[in-house]
Amino acid sequence: MGTLVAVATSPRAVIAVASNKGGVGKTTVSTNLAIYLRALHEDLPVLLVGLDDQSVIRRMFQLGGGPAVGRERNLKHGWAERDLSSVMQLGQYGIHIVPPPPDTTSLKARADDPRLLGRILARTAYEGLVILDTKADLEALTQSALAAADLAILPVSDFAALEEAAKAMALMERFHGTQPRGRVLFTLVDRRTRVDASGRDLYERLVEAVDEQGWPRFATAISRSPRVEAVNSATGTPGSILHQARGTGVHRQMRELAEEVSKLLDLGPLRTREPEPARADREEPPSLGSSLKSALLRGLGGGRT
Repeated sequence: MGTLVAVATSPRAVIAVASNKGGVGKTTVSTNLAIYLRALHEDLPVLLVGLDDQSVIRRMFQLGGGPAVGRERNLKHGWAERDLSSVMQLGQYGIHIVPPPPDTTSLKARADDPRLLGRILARTAYEGLVILDTKADLEALTQSALAAADLAILPVSDFAALEEAAKAMALMERFHGTQPRGRVLFTLVDRRTRVDASGRDLYERLVEAVDEQGWPRFATAISRSPRVEAVNSATGTPGSILHQARGTGVHRQMRELAEEVSKLLDLGPLRTREPEPARADREEPPSLGSSLKSALLRGLGGGRT
């Protein structure tokens, strides 16, 4: 497949990570892809938006001193204003985040137009890359993410997840026509169990099934990492693979994924050396607009944005 051309307006490009099946690693992919792309493109602003009511993104990226949960301005406020500029925060690893709402029920009721999120992002005029982490459903917010996406990453861990990827592919075709913006990413696939008489494992069967459908897929696959699971279990805060799993297979895989995404979206030259973990207090990129700078400064001060 050729290079996917990003939309010529702000933001630079939009990635959605989506699956109707839980437990396939959507948030792990979303959060760590943001960190790796930020490390590989030091001048590229990266915004991570969680279209979910889970606290993973907040716990992983939010700097100390911010408002308490339930009192901060979050995605719900930005959605109502049709602009996310005032609800962005500069977080750990130099990643910008929009805090998720405590409950997405009321937000879903406002998302009946699947094109609305794309218009909100255009109005926000974020001068970088936006990554949308979705809930394990194909409801209104997830559909909005797929409609806004230049690239949809569809994690697949088994045949049940592959069936859900087929539904997402159908939605992408509905929103974007025949342009192939969806791409399968194999995640957490158990390669130890042989599943047919010829001795093929589950991964080989899934690859065959995807290729038979003619769907694009990533060259790399993301394996389960005991080290990452141990770090997350020990601290209660999701860990960065780049920071806490260097030297492992999953670290190499995440870098390969980030490089492939960068080439697909034409994000520019990659760093030639191994990416270094970005500091939590990294300065904001110089390309940010003045309104966003002001909002981020207020957020860093701990006040309302």
